[in-house]
Amino acid sequence: MSKRRRNSQHEEKAGKKKRPVLNREKNKSKDFSNRSAVASQKQVIEDEIRINKFIAHAGYCSRREADELIESGKVKVNGNVVTELGLKIKPEDKVEVDNHRLSLEPFVYILLNKGRDTISTTDDEKDRNTVLDVVEDATGHRVYPVGRLDRNTTGLLILTNDGDLAHRLMHPSFQVKKTYEVTANRGLTPEEIEKLRQGVELDDGPIKAAQVKQDPFNPAVVTISVYEGRNHLIRRMIDFIGADVVKLNRIRYAGLNEENLRMGRWRYLRQKEINDLRTLVKLETLDFNKEEK
Repeated sequence: MSKRRRNSQHEEKAGKKKRPVLNREKNKSKDFSNRSAVASQKQVIEDEIRINKFIAHAGYCSRREADELIESGKVKVNGNVVTELGLKIKPEDKVEVDNHRLSLEPFVYILLNKGRDTISTTDDEKDRNTVLDVVEDATGHRVYPVGRLDRNTTGLLILTNDGDLAHRLMHPSFQVKKTYEVTANRGLTPEEIEKLRQGVELDDGPIKAAQVKQDPFNPAVVTISVYEGRNHLIRRMIDFIGADVVKLNRIRYAGLNEENLRMGRWRYLRQKEINDLRTLVKLETLDFNKEEK
């Protein structure tokens, strides 16, 4: 069972804080329909699917956690316990985990403008506020963040249960563009800006910004675009030229921007935005009018 699911069962006994149930209407703009971001995933499921992928797509836990459940004999297919990793099943097969019947949840896509002091993980041992605290209880959907932002890095983060899309958005081969507004502890010189453009050598290899623009009125503020997603990448680039990051905000991600989305708020993605993302990473577009069978 996933750590988050275990935690939810024992939350009250342990005296841990409950995640706040936010007002969905307060977060939802009148221009964004709830249903516009929900699509049946059966239309993209193959004739056969690996059992761990089915469990993950049903929103129960991650694929890795599903493998652990399979190995421990807690998974049944059509009434029979299965322990074979990599087993393929049909979408219509009856799958149970701990005697709980699973079904494929619809795809859900959410854009969050993450605030400071929010953790980009599904669980936190220190019981700090996570991105799921912001959206999961308010929507009723189990979603996962696509990649991470540092605790004190603000800005755009996609949350979804579309595992294939999430995987490709994070994979370096698809060259997904990310743009950050950086405030340094001092003004950067023209030579330092040029160094960021030409590329710097970090501990885990060289990195060259796709684009660097300096604020003409404040030389401590620069906008940096990159195609990679290494840990603390922007902070390490600024550190390389001898400055420190005071404030870091991701203002654009994969063609999406923070327009009309205040810090700490979220919204459902529009149908066109979802299919633009899927096209960007070479996935088939979704038919949002297709009915569940």
